Amino acid sequence: MEIKDFEVEQWMNLWETKCTYNVAETCVYSLSLDQLFELTGGDKAAFLDAFATRRLTYGDIEGRPDLLSGIAKLYRTVKPEHIIPTHGAAGANSLVLSTLVNPGDHVVSVMPTYQQLYSIPEMCGAKVDVLHLEKENGYHVDVEALDALCTPDTKLICINNPDNPTGALLDGETLRAIVEVARKNDAWLHCDEVYRHLSQTDAYAESVADLYEKGVTTSSMSKVWSLAGIRLGWCITKDEQLRRDLLSHRDYNLISCGMFDEAAAAYALAHADAILHRSRRIVRENLATLMEWVDSEPHLSIVKPEAGTTALVYYDYDIPSYDFCTDMVKFNGAFVTPGDCFEEPKSFRVGYGYSDDPDALRSGLLAISEYLRTLE
Repeated sequence: MEIKDFEVEQWMNLWETKCTYNVAETCVYSLSLDQLFELTGGDKAAFLDAFATRRLTYGDIEGRPDLLSGIAKLYRTVKPEHIIPTHGAAGANSLVLSTLVNPGDHVVSVMPTYQQLYSIPEMCGAKVDVLHLEKENGYHVDVEALDALCTPDTKLICINNPDNPTGALLDGETLRAIVEVARKNDAWLHCDEVYRHLSQTDAYAESVADLYEKGVTTSSMSKVWSLAGIRLGWCITKDEQLRRDLLSHRDYNLISCGMFDEAAAAYALAHADAILHRSRRIVRENLATLMEWVDSEPHLSIVKPEAGTTALVYYDYDIPSYDFCTDMVKFNGAFVTPGDCFEEPKSFRVGYGYSDDPDALRSGLLAISEYLRTLE
């Protein structure tokens, strides 16, 4: 099957190891194992010694029990038996979409969002209708417009909450309205929630997994929990038949997740409060730094993100975004993501979880400013 180039990932692959200021990074500043145990007050030697005694088999095929329990605690009604571990959230999205979607199905997806949510259904032969998230509406889902795109033949609705790249956050009332659109048409509702919990307030972030019997959610240890290197994600469904189908598809390309990955994730989630406190401090301090910088640049504009680690910044220069971003990283190593990766021209995506020190983020932003001066 043919699939479109994955624009954002190919761009990241090209430059992220060659840049000086990685202001394209979307994870909250990643932790080392030393930092993880220091943050949580755990015994690193005991953890590693215990793991070193284990035979390196496939491990728990459907996920080790303490990992599943740790994930379940992030939701209100989810139980361990509703969870399927995967190779990152990218693996979870791919598994869900390729399992649910068949040739000729009708799928509705928001845009801008992570490209998997519309390109994988297209690859599977679906007719995909796109609901564009409008800047004037804060990139929130227009529920009436969504309703108009859906029909009783709609198989699947795809949303992203919080949204990547805009940082828009759908509140519980809006999520429930979207659920009612899905329920009216007996459609599945897939929500990529990989940035969930990274809000600018302490209010509980609702999950589609808790709101709808045909809701399917995905997430991972990468963005919120700062552990992208363990490549551990999950999908959640309460539908027994879909769970069986997902596990059947997973047998063909994964079998099980890595034993060490699951052990590290289980440990981290046992100390979720400490990690989440760190992550929220970083994104809240850094977002303030980002907004201050945008306000100081007359050629830039932004809709302030409500959650997550990413923001779309627009510019008024007459330069395509790929040229803008390529010229900049070559000029001084300042690295951001072209808006055209998300079909949003004359913009770039910033990742403001770039560092646990706002001064380090500020240095990256000032490097962007240095490049902007060359355009004037």
